[in-house]
Amino acid sequence: MEKVILKVETREGSGKRSAKDLRNKKLIPAVVYKGGKDALKLQLAASDLAEVLHTKAGENVIVTLKIAGGDSKAKDKTVVIKEIQREPIQSRILHVDFNEISLTEALKVNVPLTTHGEPEGKKEGGTLEHVMWELQVECLPADIPEKIEVDVSKLKIGEAIYVKNITAPEGVKVLTDPELIAMIVKPPKVEVPKEEVIAEGATEPELIRKKKEVEEGAEETKKEEAPKAPEKKEEKK
Repeated sequence: MEKVILKVETREGSGKRSAKDLRNKKLIPAVVYKGGKDALKLQLAASDLAEVLHTKAGENVIVTLKIAGGDSKAKDKTVVIKEIQREPIQSRILHVDFNEISLTEALKVNVPLTTHGEPEGKKEGGTLEHVMWELQVECLPADIPEKIEVDVSKLKIGEAIYVKNITAPEGVKVLTDPELIAMIVKPPKVEVPKEEVIAEGATEPELIRKKKEVEEGAEETKKEEAPKAPEKKEEKK
């Protein structure tokens, strides 16, 4: 697993206004969590974080925070990225949460799932569908794989690769449900001729007419079967 160094500074302010002021200066507010301890508030340059995220490891990169500031807690920390909050429209990073880790304690992380090879079923018109794009795994920080690659070249139409069929690197335990499908080769789509579609659509008014006739017939039957009121006898004068 790739490791990088990221320079950060402690910060005092909090709240939306303080965060907005930081972003106007092209800085990003961040916090570091460790267990139940109070979070350490930080700020960092947006350009520095962009460099970190563009490594092969992506968001699973192990980061050494070089912390500057007067806080007594401000010592270098080894962290992983817990969450990145982004702006919905422009995807601009608004806030970052880090988790402090120990290199000797296992972590639970999500790792990208990729494929190599071309399925045999594709030659017959089938389509390879990715049901999963990542797996949850548990391992030591130094053993976090950049990705887990799966060979799909032998898959025929209708065949699938389950999580239990995937071999993880040594020291990595897969936590995702083993009975779930990760990839599957689906059969080619059968196109219905246009003439059949039109013919099928043309029968719909006929069905509606017949349904109406049945309903009207049932209504008439009810009227006929309904008991008639007794006729009134004329009184003799």
